[in-house]
Parts: sequence; C-alpha cells; structure tokens
Amino acid sequence: DWDDIPPSSALEVISEEEAVQIIAEPLLPIQSSTLRDYVDHSETLAKLVHLGVDLSQVEKRQKAGQLLLTLDFEKDVKKILLFLKDVGVEDNQLGPFLTKNPYILGEDLEALETRVAYLKSKKFGKSEIAQMVSRAPYLLLFSVERLDNRLGFFKNELGLSVKKTKDLVIRLPRLLTGKLEPVKENLQVCQVELGFQRNEIQQIVYKTPKILTASKKRLKQTFDYLHNIMGIPHHMLTRFPQVFNSKLLRIRERHMFLAFLGRAQYDPAQPSYISLDQLVSLPDQVFCTEIAKASMQDFENFLKTL
Repeated sequence: DWDDIPPSSALEVISEEEAVQIIAEPLLPIQSSTLRDYVDHSETLAKLVHLGVDLSQVEKRQKAGQLLLTLDFEKDVKKILLFLKDVGVEDNQLGPFLTKNPYILGEDLEALETRVAYLKSKKFGKSEIAQMVSRAPYLLLFSVERLDNRLGFFKNELGLSVKKTKDLVIRLPRLLTGKLEPVKENLQVCQVELGFQRNEIQQIVYKTPKILTASKKRLKQTFDYLHNIMGIPHHMLTRFPQVFNSKLLRIRERHMFLAFLGRAQYDPAQPSYISLDQLVSLPDQVFCTEIAKASMQDFENFLKTL
C-alpha cells in the first residue's frame, strides 16, 4: 500500500554507536529470527504483546525488531503510550497502532508533542487529530516542516481555502504521509488527459479525495467509459465524482442493462433522468426495482447474456 512507507527518519532511530554494536553482536541470533523468542526475556516485548502488538507483523518492518529490543518499557515506552492516549488513540487501538508504526516508540517525546502542537495551531480540533493519527499511523513521525509543506501543497495546488484544505486531510490523512509523486501525476492526468478544468478538479478532489491516490489506469478507464461510451459530460462527472470510486464492471453492467431496457437517460433535463449517484451507489435490488423498473431475475438473466 502506497501509504505504508515510513519516513526515512523513522529508520534512523539508532545512533552510529548502537548500529556498530548491532552489527558486532546481532540481537537476533541467526537460528532465531523471530521476536517471539525474546518475549520471555524482554519485559518490553511481553508488555507490548499484552497490549495487542502483533510481533510477527512488526518484524517484517525494517529495523523495527532491533529498535524494540533496545527499549526499556518504563523509561522509553510508557511515556509514548501515555502521549498516544493523550492524543486520543483509544486503549484498544494502541496494539494495532504500534503494530503498524512501532517506530514511534523510538521518537523523541518533545518532537512528537511539537508536531501535535503544530496541528493544533492550524486549528485542527482534538478529535480531528485523534482521527487523523489513527487513520494515518505514520503522521506523527513527520517533522513540522514536512506537515506544513504538505498542507501548503494541497492548498496551493488545488486552490482550496484553509478550511477546505484541513477538511481534505482530515478525511484522507494519508495525503500528509504518502508520497507526493502519485498525487501530482493524478492531478496531471485529470487535467491533461481527461480534460477537466482547474475549478472542476478542485471540486472533484474536495468531494472525493481518494481520486488523488487512485490508480491512474483505473481513472482513465472509468473516465473513458463514462464520457465516451455513456456520453456523460465533464460538468456532470464533476457533480458526481464518487462514480470514479466505483468498479468499472458495475458501471458497465448497470449501464448496459439500462440501455437494453431503453432507460439509459443521464441528461438531467429529461424526465426519465438517472443520476450517476443512483447508477452506482444503490444496492442491486433497489437499483433493479426503482431505477431499472425490472426484477432482480431480469437483471441476472441479462448479465448471463454478456
């Protein structure tokens, strides 16, 4: 997953001296490559397991296992746990959170507090910060400069107000942690290849932030079908951008069924108008009876002919 790459700083939690020691006497002996084998000897690991940390996942993360073995629970870990609880990570979420981001246990507490203070200074509320941190576990590993640059990027690139920029990252906080390249490419695709105007892209992204991280190939294929086959104009796609989150197969099957019934009418000026929202978001049963005015059986039989 594109947002599961910790920042490089997270991998530099050990000093030169420590690194030399690790190389000199490996903490994980060759014959025992699992953290599980250390639980009996390490109070820190035992307590983390008790919290619900999944060590088999942690050891897949670069240098995470070695980091945990160098930490003292009382001295190093406890204060970070209290900090996370203070930020709003629920007790039952601490285990899953640390499984995804064990690196936070090696971070400097003051640096973490500064990052939260920065988000508060940008008028993110306590519950919003809690939600963002839970949904983008690496968020607090990033420096204030990085967070600031990111917020600036989305504000300027999309021409959003401060409030709308905040809204955007609250809904999809991994925009602050993931790589920017795919995001820039998707914006480029929307403008150059799909032909949306800047103000349309602004509305589309604001309504459906996931478009920024969607697969380019899928975006293009979905657009091609909606625009070139179904004849949906840009301004209608801008009004219902959630259609881009739908599976193309679903759009295609439903459109073809409606076309077969002579009901594929997507022009709001016409009396039998069907909105894109109705086309994709309704469950099959409701779509059949209310939109296609047909039975589920008709729809299933039709699909067999495709």
